[in-house]
Amino acid sequence: MSGTGKKRPPLVADKRYGAAKPKPKAKPKAAPARRKPAARKRTAPARKRGPIGRLFGFLASLIWRIFRFFFGFFWRGAVAVTVLIGLGVFYYAATLPPISELVDGRARGSVTLQDQGGRTFAWRGEQFGGMITANGVSPHLRNAVVATEDKRFYGHMGVSPRGIASAVRINLRAGRGPLSGNGGSTITQQVAKLLCLGQPYVPSDWDSEAAYEADCRRTTIWRKVKEATYAMALEVKYTKDDVLTIYLNRAYLGSGSRGFEAAANQYFGHGAEAVTPAEAAMLAGSLKAPSVYNPANNLQRAQDRAATVIKLMHEQGYLSESAQQQAWDNPATLSPAAQRRAGGYFADWVMKAGPEFFTRNTTEDVIIKTTLDQRIQTAAEDAMQFVFDTKVRAGSKAQAAIVVMDAGGAVRAMVGGRETRVSGAFNRAIQARRQPGSAFKPFVYATALELGATPFDMINDAPLCLNIPGSGEWCPQNYTKEYEGPVTLTQALVESLNTPAVRLFEQVGGDNVRTVATQFGIQSDLALGPALALGSSETTLLEITGAYAGILNGGSSVTPYGLVDLRFIGDDAPLMETQSGIGERVIREDAARQLVWMMNQVVEQGTGKRAQLEGIEVAGKTGTTQAARDAWFVGFTGDYVAGVWMGYDDNSPLTGVTGSGLPADIWRETMSRVTVGQTIVPLPMTVPVAPQVAQPAPAPATAPQQQQRGNDPLGDAINGILNDLFGGGN
Repeated sequence: MSGTGKKRPPLVADKRYGAAKPKPKAKPKAAPARRKPAARKRTAPARKRGPIGRLFGFLASLIWRIFRFFFGFFWRGAVAVTVLIGLGVFYYAATLPPISELVDGRARGSVTLQDQGGRTFAWRGEQFGGMITANGVSPHLRNAVVATEDKRFYGHMGVSPRGIASAVRINLRAGRGPLSGNGGSTITQQVAKLLCLGQPYVPSDWDSEAAYEADCRRTTIWRKVKEATYAMALEVKYTKDDVLTIYLNRAYLGSGSRGFEAAANQYFGHGAEAVTPAEAAMLAGSLKAPSVYNPANNLQRAQDRAATVIKLMHEQGYLSESAQQQAWDNPATLSPAAQRRAGGYFADWVMKAGPEFFTRNTTEDVIIKTTLDQRIQTAAEDAMQFVFDTKVRAGSKAQAAIVVMDAGGAVRAMVGGRETRVSGAFNRAIQARRQPGSAFKPFVYATALELGATPFDMINDAPLCLNIPGSGEWCPQNYTKEYEGPVTLTQALVESLNTPAVRLFEQVGGDNVRTVATQFGIQSDLALGPALALGSSETTLLEITGAYAGILNGGSSVTPYGLVDLRFIGDDAPLMETQSGIGERVIREDAARQLVWMMNQVVEQGTGKRAQLEGIEVAGKTGTTQAARDAWFVGFTGDYVAGVWMGYDDNSPLTGVTGSGLPADIWRETMSRVTVGQTIVPLPMTVPVAPQVAQPAPAPATAPQQQQRGNDPLGDAINGILNDLFGGGN
């Protein structure tokens, strides 16, 4: 077979699976269009960018890449920091001790001073009133602290981001650094700071405790991070009430008080469990600045601050409107003892006189019972104020001091200056060393009486000049520059005549006078020359008052004291105690009783008349130094000896003041208050019988014996010549 030359179609088994439908003839397809990659697809014709467009594109791309980098970095960093903080929280929490070990973190102890009746009148050192709990104090106190210091205290976990943000905003608006000023610290963070983040005070590691505390209060970013971590650890370890308990016990509230129990007792006279809303507000208000809002320093400022706290308590629902108004109308005031700061000078003296390791540098809590009588202390303070208000010109800078003690040396009151509400101030009663003037003369007469003289022995009041080796001629004069001739020893003392005192000093021997004065308790260096008879050697008010106490008690030496017993808080047995200040006998009792009578005559008819007390026997002696730089009156009743000094701190002369004037007035005002309602005790004195023929005062063993003064004119003339020659007198 031959083909036609056309290609034959392949054989197909039609209807192999059924008859096949004829396919419609397909239309020829157009060739598919070439696709461009999707990434390069453009909806509009591409336009070329200019330089500015390319720059903005580059910057946008760079910012986006930086953002992605830092976002990833900080995200990962935040996770890392969170993990580290968490580890820190659990580490601190694991190292925290029981709460009882955290309530008292003082490095130094405290001293509580009680008066003779056992009533507390002063505190020294760092006072801790004992552990209190958040549930054991007055609810008003708890609420006041929370309202003032951390109103979100019960809702956070130790740190308040809102509080921190608010503090930063306030600081920046005030032009300070973000961490300067307001800190936004929660109560828990403040506790962390009080605990110094768990770092105890080790004396060998620090220059001082102040340096340690300053380091604990440092404010840096890293310190804040550690503080926040420690605060959260406190929240993990303890309950909210536990944290608040630590705070209530450790917070400083001024005047040496650590914790609210000590502060409540010091300012209000009762414990923290009994404070009123007004008192609670005053205590909580002082937390912001204890020295500024200390009610003992400025009560009005403390009350103004408390009014703000009361408002916060009301706004936060702790006080009703009526309770708020009542607290405003009746602001907190200090207790009577706190108002007076009774015995401020006295307390300083006891602290200084006591053993240092139990007083100034004690590491224990100590109670000291003292000799202070707060009634007498108040009498002395009021008397001084009264005299300065009524008899001293306004604006005068003159000062005064008062000491009151009994015959055994127990000091009952001490005022060291016109400003009585002080602590640590210059105490003129014990620190001012001044010449006593004629207030020293009783020791010259005491020496004469001890050697056998009598109050009616005669001595010459006449001009006198002595040759002092190394100094030349010295001619003492009477205050009036007038002379009375022969006078009795009593008259010479009553009128405070100078030349008889110097003659008597020479007769009995200067060494004997110095011995008697020293044994009576004047420990200051005494001059060797006869000027000592006129009080030229400096002494203190406390010393000379104690020496007069020796005259009152019958002639025995006296050591003034203020400490009765000292013990640790909680102990019954005292570590040390003092029963009396009386020492060895200095002069015979009959000599002392005669001297008391002579000094009584000084008040009855001599220079001390202004010290008289109606119906009460008084003995004493005035003293005025050269140019009236110092004025004194020291005297006693049957119960108490009181000494008064007046002068200027810069040793300027007083104007128109002598010992018989304002000092005697202050003495009278003091003792008139002291003796009110008291049983009157007569003076221990012997009234001598005047002899028909007065005997001359005894002379030293080495001096020529003086003849009796009789009625023979020739003998009188001879005796006068001998007296002028040998310095004696009748």
